[in-house]
Amino acid sequence: MNHVERFRAVMNFQPVDRLPCIEWATWWDETVERWRGEGLPTSDRYEMYRHFRLDPYYQCWFGPRAATFPPAPRHGAGLVGDARDYESLLPHLYPPPDAAVEALRPWADLQRRGKALVWITLDGFFWFPRTLLGIEGHLYAFYDQPDLMHRINQDLVDYHLRLLEALGKVCRPTFMTFAEDMSYNNGPMISGALFAEFLAPYYRQLVPRLREFQIIPIIDSDGDVSALVPWFEGVGVEGFLPLERQAGVDAAALRAAHPRLRMIGHYDKMVMTRGEAAMRAEFERLVPVMRSGGFIPGVDHQTPPGVSLRQYRVYVRLLHEYTRKARG
Repeated sequence: MNHVERFRAVMNFQPVDRLPCIEWATWWDETVERWRGEGLPTSDRYEMYRHFRLDPYYQCWFGPRAATFPPAPRHGAGLVGDARDYESLLPHLYPPPDAAVEALRPWADLQRRGKALVWITLDGFFWFPRTLLGIEGHLYAFYDQPDLMHRINQDLVDYHLRLLEALGKVCRPTFMTFAEDMSYNNGPMISGALFAEFLAPYYRQLVPRLREFQIIPIIDSDGDVSALVPWFEGVGVEGFLPLERQAGVDAAALRAAHPRLRMIGHYDKMVMTRGEAAMRAEFERLVPVMRSGGFIPGVDHQTPPGVSLRQYRVYVRLLHEYTRKARG
């Protein structure tokens, strides 16, 4: 099987020769810098895939901000306080996607030949308003400025739909993720009622078009996403990553409750500095879910700089071993 066939088969709960071997979030800059000092011959992302014998993919994040969009004054702060502020930023939002789409052509050809996956990321309907309104302002806006929230998300879904039309002329990615960090260790930051009012209508406009293009829609959210799963399944989203173990996520419990949920990640990155026995035990924990289909193991976020090159090589060796041992 080639890389694309294998990925699609796993995500469709079909038998495969092995599970995909991916590093979905690549590596921290500090991690790569450390490994270069320990003998890694390259810092190029795609050369690193080859070096570690990982399955290659190309991720393109189609952000709705133009290059002229002004920076926030500090992390978590917003630029939008009301509708007038939002209107003043519109010249710097929702740029034509043509150049970014054209950049996908070489990768589209590799995907057609089964040699790489094309993966796109879109801003989600919780994430994007938060980047405009700021963390605190965003949470107040659900109650104080509902019309503005709906306006932003309708503009965003319209942008995404235009993007998909342009993208469809060049490439149909194998899967996509919504950047949608809306959970932390204690679960969702909003209620199911707020999700139903402010997010669900826009997912329902967009997800059917993704599925028409045979693009698998996946939510990328940190934290404990367990309570989010039924919300998103209800609007047609098919999967989640990275399923952070430190946040208490249990993929086996999710599989039992949601038999057709697609999942990527869930390998506890905190064990990677504890030796081969601990790393092997973590893979053994995942084997039942790996064998259930619809699951691709991977580090449950970026590999941190505390992991040495030697330790990472052990992890990759075990990844290759277990993706064959536990194939669906």
